Amino acid sequence: MRVLIPLADGVEEVEAVTIADVLRRGKVEVTLASVGENIEVETSHGIVLKADAPWNGLDLHTFDAIVLPGGGQGTQTLMEDARVIDTVKGYEKAGKFVCAICAAPMVLARAGVLQNRKATCYPTCAETLGKSYQDATVIVDNNIITSQGPGTALPFALVLLHHFVGERIARQVASGMLTTY
Repeated sequence: MRVLIPLADGVEEVEAVTIADVLRRGKVEVTLASVGENIEVETSHGIVLKADAPWNGLDLHTFDAIVLPGGGQGTQTLMEDARVIDTVKGYEKAGKFVCAICAAPMVLARAGVLQNRKATCYPTCAETLGKSYQDATVIVDNNIITSQGPGTALPFALVLLHHFVGERIARQVASGMLTTY
């Protein structure tokens, strides 16, 4: 299983790091890809993350899922990036996993993949999701998985792990982290 996590300046660091960490603990291959010109990305709270690769250097067809972390400025950048929107559309059409947390489900809405689907997001972004919005920690609607924000990053990552590689591994990772799943 190969997962693509795009990073843009202003990304919510708790979400990006928690998701990547939990998935890697479950032996999922994760690539943090910088969508900007620099491999280093400054997060919403001034922490600098180093991406694994630049977006432009990737063969996007080799990934099984895309997971979008939130953060106001980061989400805005992802929403305005045609490469990200096209990837979200293509992955959804191909039945690949399309996942987002916090403000990032707005990218899914912009890409038009939430039609007749249920999703959640940070409460102040709910209006953008329209009829798709549901107030829940994590929502799984077939290949689309969404969550609400920094405080839900760990349960979201464990749900992703469950759907990507199975419940047994998700439970093992949760146990090793001294949390429940």
